[in-house]
Amino acid sequence: MSVAGLQVTHLSKRFGKKVAVQDVSFSVQPNEFFCLLGPSGCGKTTILRMIGGLLMPDTGRVALNGRDITFDPPEKRDINIVFQNYALFPHMTVYDNIAFGPRRQGWPEDRIRREVGRLLDIAHLAGYERKYPRQLSGGEQQRVALLRALITRPQVLLLDEPLGALDLKIRQQLQLELINIQDAFHITFIYVTHDQSEALAMGDRIAVMNQGRILQIGDPRTIYEAPVNRFVAYFIGNTNLFEGTVQEVVGAQARVAVPEVGDVWGVCPHGAQALRPGLAVTLSIRPEKIHISRHEPRQEGWNRVAGVVQDIIYLGVSTEYIVRLGQGPTVRVFTQNLRPNGDHAEAITWDDPVWVAWRPAHALILPD
Repeated sequence: MSVAGLQVTHLSKRFGKKVAVQDVSFSVQPNEFFCLLGPSGCGKTTILRMIGGLLMPDTGRVALNGRDITFDPPEKRDINIVFQNYALFPHMTVYDNIAFGPRRQGWPEDRIRREVGRLLDIAHLAGYERKYPRQLSGGEQQRVALLRALITRPQVLLLDEPLGALDLKIRQQLQLELINIQDAFHITFIYVTHDQSEALAMGDRIAVMNQGRILQIGDPRTIYEAPVNRFVAYFIGNTNLFEGTVQEVVGAQARVAVPEVGDVWGVCPHGAQALRPGLAVTLSIRPEKIHISRHEPRQEGWNRVAGVVQDIIYLGVSTEYIVRLGQGPTVRVFTQNLRPNGDHAEAITWDDPVWVAWRPAHALILPD
């Protein structure tokens, strides 16, 4: 029985002595928006190129709907690719760029005309048919490149950092448009990015990579709230990391001694059975999970530490406080700006003595 979707099994690739991809396996379901996320050089683009047939693996296989396509040429895979640099034909109009694939496949011209018009409407580019790439903005060029890849209805569309060259506002707008287009076409998207916020906003599932390996695969909430290790916690969003030693384990919680901070209670997101007294661990606490006040908090069972405000950064929707804990490390705290004038219910300023507090459930214990 054939397996629906894309399967990558034990894929590896070397370039000389450098291991670019090491024993990577994952599957992508039909119509899924799947993100490969990681820092530059981690191997995500190499995986994309092997899936697309632009690069042959040293070991492993790629299968689409149960059919092994590992060594098929790109044109035999029913997979298209959209690159960051758009790769539009500069001498062709928008219409001719989008119609290029169907014409090579021998579509009737009236069908091409109908389909190009429909796609331009979906992408808010109606009336752009006779324009050339040089007359378009970066965001418009990227949409044309996307439509050119989509018009032949491939089973899988590979996107290699397609929004990386655009400014923030355009990038955020196109993120929503990509989600809507993918939903309208019911095509599997495999999206490569190093931008954590982009992956969290767009992906149905995310594979976090580092040094040629996949460290964790999950939906955005799981990746953010329950990282498997220190790297994933640090790479996804903002977090405070403290090194410490487990003192005792009580049920699902553990008490961790953190130098110059004290004892902190936390939880292991993937089960406390691996914890034991004396084990070196990392604590991850998200800045938005921490409460800050000039008064000692009274919440029963919360972690609480005294400190002094070192810096304040206004971020529009929130304010970031940098608080030094005693003579020890600093902690970042995010608070929402709720009042119309941006003030907080409790005025906190530089050099103020404060208390920071958080629930044990929000201090994630990650084995080193």
